Parts: sequence; C-alpha cells; structure tokens
Amino acid sequence: MEAPEAARNDQFARHVGIQILETREGFARVRMCIAPHHLNGMGMVHGGAIFSLADLAFEAACNSHGYQSVAINVSISYVKPASAGTLYAEAMEVATEGRLGCCTVRVTDDGGDLVALFQGLSYRKGPPPAPRA
Repeated sequence: MEAPEAARNDQFARHVGIQILETREGFARVRMCIAPHHLNGMGMVHGGAIFSLADLAFEAACNSHGYQSVAINVSISYVKPASAGTLYAEAMEVATEGRLGCCTVRVTDDGGDLVALFQGLSYRKGPPPAPRA
C-alpha cells in the first residue's frame, strides 16, 4: 500500500531525514538514520527528533483509511537514549471508534531495543475523499 498523501507530503519529516518504509491499513513503519543534526548538547538524539519520527508513523497509520485524520492528543515516554545508527518507529492502531482512533507507536534502535513509546489519539475530520476519476 502506498503511504497516505499527507504523510508523503510531510515536508518537515523529509527535511529531517525521516523515510516511510511500509504502510498498510492501521499500520506504518518509518526510519531515521541518525545524523549530527539530530543530536542534542549531550550527544544524544534530541527528544524532538524522536517525537517527529514517532509522529510521522502515527500520521501515516491514522491516515491509511482514506480519512483526513489529525492528532488531538499525544504523549511520549523516552526510555533509552540513542546516539548513533538508525531509529525505527512502528505505529499500530489499537482502537477505532467513530471519528476517533487510538494508536501506539514503538520507537526502537538497530538492536530492536525500545527507545520511546508514543501514544496518540486521532480525529477523523470527515468521510474518505471521493475516488479520483
């Protein structure tokens, strides 16, 4: 499945080097190869960079149904620092009810260790767009 248009057109994600690897209904996997501009003053990946990685995975998973979805509440817990290699984020919708969707995103390092856990609630703004002719 091709990534939703909103995720493909995310200019900020592209600017910081986040790539979409896989999308399917209710799921997305993205990655970010750690570069010097991702590091904070202590030599660890900046929390904002990790959040951005998780947020793009969340965006891609929530918009995978054809609805235009936006975040209405998110939180992130950082559990392990990272300073080199590649980070991956896998988003999985865990519940959808009407116009709301709940999604969990796991951010891991090259070794598969958990770096951060992101939880998001999305709001579907309207029905899916009409198919293009």
